[in-house]
Amino acid sequence: MRADRLVSLVLLLRRRGRLTADVLARELEVSTRTVLRDIDALSAAGVPVYAERGRHGGFALLPGFRTELTGLNHDEALALLTTGRAFGLGPALASALRKVADALPPAQVATAERFLVDPETDLLSRRPAVEEVDRPTMLAVRRAVLDGRRLRLHYAATGQEPQWRTVDPIGLVTVRDRGYLLATRAGADRTYRLSRILAAEALDEPAERPADVDLDRIWRQRCAAFLADGHLTAKVRVRPGRREDLLATAVAVRAEAPEADGRLRFEVTYQDAWHAEWALWQLGPDAEALEPQSLRTALRDRAMAIAARYTDAS
Repeated sequence: MRADRLVSLVLLLRRRGRLTADVLARELEVSTRTVLRDIDALSAAGVPVYAERGRHGGFALLPGFRTELTGLNHDEALALLTTGRAFGLGPALASALRKVADALPPAQVATAERFLVDPETDLLSRRPAVEEVDRPTMLAVRRAVLDGRRLRLHYAATGQEPQWRTVDPIGLVTVRDRGYLLATRAGADRTYRLSRILAAEALDEPAERPADVDLDRIWRQRCAAFLADGHLTAKVRVRPGRREDLLATAVAVRAEAPEADGRLRFEVTYQDAWHAEWALWQLGPDAEALEPQSLRTALRDRAMAIAARYTDAS
């Protein structure tokens, strides 16, 4: 909504001082032309915003200008409750945090920014990338879940052509920065990865779902069923530099911990024994399967066969 964007624009200028139209456009996720129109609208409404030209120019508010603009809208409140990056609420979260920061004394905000940070890397590895979901698609999914309406999805399952399907949404779950839609289809349990939903349309029909939804319990039950369905769980030691390669091939990550020598220990799940053998073989000496013994034996036998093939008979 434009009103929310105008509020965010004022808060950005109050919070950070002079900003160029390009910076404001990036922060608000709109075009530079939209920012210029919004600046004109604020000026017409009596907000003392002015432009400074030149190399270090930009837009700013007159010193001392203050107004109460800290009310949160619906999506911003959801973003704070869910730390909503995985549910397509990233822009709402940024807007809400600007309003929260604006409500605090400047000294407290400065202290928080100095001593509390959320970096992109940690001592072991870079942060896993958050999976991106098209914003209109995520909005349709989120609204259907919250409003209790049936949902029509264009979904690209692994190894299949995208297909349209109609589901009854139950709830949204985020695990390790991956988002999932829990639903039923024709009465059967279904779990859809949000990043694989290509398009979505909320229908007028009410969704068929329990009156009292315990999402934590449902997720635990589905995880247990998934892990018991012919999958293989392995314990693996890997060099930090190959962490992302390991995670890219696993279908689930159950545990992660650093070891004293700097390597990482994982408990990961693969589709089956062949998938586990293939995935770990790709990592070569950078990874070691610790359990089960059958996986260690399969990798050893493969290595011995390769070595024998390339041994010089002379």
